Parts: sequence; structure tokens; C-alpha cells
Amino acid sequence: MPQPATEDLRKCIHCGMCLEACPTYRVSGLETESPRGRIHLMQALLDGRPATPDLTIHLDRCLACRACETACPSAVPYGRLIESTRAMLQERKPANPWLLWLFGHPSRLRRAFGLLSLYERSGLRRLLHRTGVASRLPQRLRMAEGLVPQMRPRFSRDSGGVVMPRAPMRARVGLLTGCVMRESFGDVHDAAAALLSRAGVEVVIPPRQVCCGALHAHGGDLQGARELARTNVMAFSEAAVSAIVVDSAGCGAHMKHYGELLADDPEWADRANLLADKTKDLSEILLPLAGQLRFGPLPLRVTYQDPCHLAHAQGIRAEPRALLRLIPGLELVEMREADRCCGSAGIYNLTQPEFSERVLDLKMADVVATRPQAVVTANPGCMLQLRYGLERVGLDVPVYHLAEVLESSALAGDELRR
Repeated sequence: MPQPATEDLRKCIHCGMCLEACPTYRVSGLETESPRGRIHLMQALLDGRPATPDLTIHLDRCLACRACETACPSAVPYGRLIESTRAMLQERKPANPWLLWLFGHPSRLRRAFGLLSLYERSGLRRLLHRTGVASRLPQRLRMAEGLVPQMRPRFSRDSGGVVMPRAPMRARVGLLTGCVMRESFGDVHDAAAALLSRAGVEVVIPPRQVCCGALHAHGGDLQGARELARTNVMAFSEAAVSAIVVDSAGCGAHMKHYGELLADDPEWADRANLLADKTKDLSEILLPLAGQLRFGPLPLRVTYQDPCHLAHAQGIRAEPRALLRLIPGLELVEMREADRCCGSAGIYNLTQPEFSERVLDLKMADVVATRPQAVVTANPGCMLQLRYGLERVGLDVPVYHLAEVLESSALAGDELRR
């Protein structure tokens, strides 16, 4: 049975440095809603304490944002601890068995998004909002409705293929299409592929790739996460690429840990480590190639939200900002605590709507203070959550993915050269 490692738990010296870094502690002030408190609960489970609802609710309320890892002076691997604890609890009583059923099968997810598209195209969504019915729904249903993605174009290379470089070839990379990104943020993938192509990179989209498995791992379904990881390891191995580019922070963070996920599988461990080493965030790949990109003016005042799994899990903060500062006319205004979680955290905003909204309210206060014309981030869950938050506070500004902003500027550069 999976369980948190005793040596990992013992690294915690109970200093409390994690408390103010933890969003759920910030909104509740409760020790049980802090990383330190949750580590006590994990140890209690190992010592034989029953996994009662009164105990597990505090573990369920963890965002797994890993801000505590950044603050911790003892290098406690909290992300690994919370995932292994949830896996232990999942084996006793599965919490979200529909995760693998839905996200692990692209055809099912496509049908689900088809229903969401019908809900929007039919006018029913506009009617619910115009009449005020949406605002009177129960909290969980109201938040779920508010997080329904806008129906955006699907990825133009959805079935796989190759995007050829538009400049002298410098590299050949694979692009992860994922699950939600593939279905609802295809234009972000198109922008990412276009930017790489402009920089002289050949982009391969392996047709047999699947969901990265991050949601499964975060929810404790390690078996499902491993099944998906093996499929992706095979798909990208066949593509023979030098790097795997990911434009979703949560997916990238998870894939960089494929080696750890499959460490006990002798058939797959080495290949998983190789894939993990090759996995790069889009900004990691683009910044060294920025000299090949010609950005045009984009007069826009923006603020940047650090996705948790980009800033805390991958340690990537400077690259997105450096790329934004290359855009002529763009003003980047830093918000306070830009790396504090927005409350999205995979499906957390659906399973823990009350805490999610309380965390989001803190984030919105910081966003509003920057008086932005747009908010930029680099993760689909953050994009949906921030849009929902902006609507709640009545601030009518768009939320863009970093790739969208960069490609818009590159297109403006094309216009200047004509």
C-alpha cells in the first residue's frame, strides 16, 4: 500500500515558516489547514489513527500548490507527501473514480466538452446569467457553472502531425496536447507551435499521446497516473525529439516527475527518467531563442500570475517575465504575491468550492490593485479560475496565456515588416 515515507515526514522541524506561505492557513488561521498541521495528521495516520472524515477533510482541503516547499528551510518534499497520503486514502476508499474514467479517455472528454459547447451555443448560459438564475445556484453548482470554459477553437493539429520551422532549423521538439488543453485551449497550442516554428523549431505532435496524469496523481490515483505516464513515454519515445515542450504548468511539473512516478517499474524507469529530463516549459525553450523572434508593439498594461506548479514546483519565474518584457509597448505591473495560489488547483475549485473562493478573493484583491488591462498566466486551470474571479469582482478584463500574448506581438511584428 502506498504511504508517506517516514524519512520525508521527519524532515519537518515544525518551525512554522510554511504557515504564511500556505493559502488555506491564510484564509482560515487553523493549524490543521497548514502544511505543518497536515504533516501531523499524516503521521497520525501512519501511527494507526482511523481515517475519519474529521481528519481527512483537512488533507482534502490542501491545494497541493507547494508554496510551502519554497518557504521550507528543511526541504520537506511536501508535494510527494500529500500525493502519497492521498494515494493511501484512495486505496481505502476511492474519492474521485471518475477522474480516470473521464480524463484518461480523450473520446469521453470530447463528448463532455461537446455538451458544454451545446450549453453555450444554445443560449442557455446567457439566459441563466441575464435572468440572475446563475448567481442564485448553490455554491458548488454556481462555481462549476462559472468555470465552464469559453468555447475556443480546438487545436488545429489535434490528430497529430508536424509543424515545420519557418526559419533555419535549430531543434526538433514534441508538444504535449494534454486533455483539457486539447479540448478547450487549442488556440494556445496553436500559438505555442507558431512561436516555436518562427524560432526555427520543428514541432512534432505525437498522435498516441494522452492526458499527462497530473490530476490523477494529485487526487491519489497513482495507478491511473502511471498508466497514462507509460503511454506518454512510449508516444514521445517514438517521436524521437530532443525536448518535450509543455504549455500547461501543472502538466509540465508532473511530467518532470515521471521518473519518480515509475521508479519502481524496471521496464519503464529509465525511459521515464529520460522523458522527465527532456520535458521543458514553453518559456524555458523560447527565452534562449528569443533573438530569433521579432516582436511588434502591443500597447497593453498587464499583470502576471505565477502558476503554482511553474513557480514552486518547477522554479520557473524569471523566464515568462523576461519574454513579456521583450514586447514593445507592453507594461508589466507586478501584483503583490504573484506566486500565491489562485484557488484553482486542478479540480479543487469543484471539490472544495468554499475554500477555493476564499483563496480566490485574496488573489483578486491583488489583481485589482494593479489596474490591469489584461491578466497573463501560463496554466489553463489558472485561466479559468482568474476569469471566474474577475467576473465576481466586476472587472471586465481578459485573461491570456503567455503564448497568446507573445504570438499576438509576433503577428504585429509581421504586419510592420509588410
